[in-house]
Amino acid sequence: MSRGATFLGTEVAILCGAMSWVSERNLVSAISNAGGFGVIACGAMSPELLDAEIAATKALTSKPFGVNLITMHPQLMELIAVCGRHGVGHVVLAGGLPPAGSLDAIKANGAKLICFAPALALAKKLIRSGVDALVIEGMEAGGHIGPVSTSVLAQEMLPEIAEQVPVFVAGGIGRGEAIAGYLEMGAAGVQLGTRFVCATESIAHPNFKRAFLRANARDAVASVQIDPRLPVIPVRALKNAGGELFTAKQREVAAHLDEGRVAMAEAQLQIEHYWAGALRRAVIEGDVEHGSVMAGQSVGMVSREEPVAAIIAQLMDEAAGALAKRAA
Repeated sequence: MSRGATFLGTEVAILCGAMSWVSERNLVSAISNAGGFGVIACGAMSPELLDAEIAATKALTSKPFGVNLITMHPQLMELIAVCGRHGVGHVVLAGGLPPAGSLDAIKANGAKLICFAPALALAKKLIRSGVDALVIEGMEAGGHIGPVSTSVLAQEMLPEIAEQVPVFVAGGIGRGEAIAGYLEMGAAGVQLGTRFVCATESIAHPNFKRAFLRANARDAVASVQIDPRLPVIPVRALKNAGGELFTAKQREVAAHLDEGRVAMAEAQLQIEHYWAGALRRAVIEGDVEHGSVMAGQSVGMVSREEPVAAIIAQLMDEAAGALAKRAA
């Protein structure tokens, strides 16, 4: 883990996944202050909103933190410039291959670039293009997911790429024993999201937190794509009426696509904006029945509301204990 911690500039190589509306100034600063690495979820923010969020986070912590940007954001280059003006040390790009010019722009600002790699071939391509670190995230994660489990991705990818760049494993991690296992396989650290949602410092609505505390792994299900012409990345969330609303939204956007009222890029952007709105409805407004309660399958391991520092301490104690047993 020292390799990952050195790369991030932290005490422990535990990143907080970028969860829209949840990974904001309060949770991000708390995680960084506790020795981990907080990451602001830019999501659909405008450059002005991101500028204010970074400034507010810097006022709450002097420790390193990163910013997660979505590659399909129409103002991606302006968002990169905002990160550069603030001297953000690490930028995480999610949602696909970095668009032309984005990698160079991030590097020109002096920031380290972290990208998601859902497949080995893509990981190798990203490394060749100059990314500084990778996150490999399995389908057990909350929010947008790929089709392959964390354990399979780790087995396939870590032996091939872990020596070239720091690799952080994500998806379904809820205990330190799992962290220890991935470190032994060559990971430089891990990324967790679901485990931090019920942190005391998290601004998630009490209803949102209660939904997490009541849920088990089987409740966190992936959304279904209803039209093959509209490629929709599945999203894992707790079962509720919001899932049916998303199905209706897909039908609406697909119909607009058929009628030529929107182009494919705009159609996909509409889907992303839908998720941002549905997530806000649940996280901020507390409508956990009709909003989107994005959660990973590790949700069953979230049993109480507690401070970030206690969560990180427990994870590290469990990891150290697991490694000590194996060494005995």
